[in-house]
Amino acid sequence: MELLGQRWILRALWELEPGPLGFLELRRRMGSCSSSVLSERLQQLQNAGVLEKRTDKSYELTVAGMELGAALQHVWDWSERWSDDLRSTR
Repeated sequence: MELLGQRWILRALWELEPGPLGFLELRRRMGSCSSSVLSERLQQLQNAGVLEKRTDKSYELTVAGMELGAALQHVWDWSERWSDDLRSTR
């Protein structure tokens, strides 16, 4: 949970969920995330066993990473379902 709470971690997982990406493409999709921060986050995800660097130097979710992505999909679905109602109560 500590890892998931770090800035850019969830976004990186989201971008990698459909399939492998090279660093430059991932960096482009990450918007304002700097290259150095992205490199650090990718290393953290690799160390956690959620991500692996392939021989072609692209990044891909491991089986554990794909399972984590499936769990996070429930959070996304919940936010889509409730976001308008929760915003209107403020």
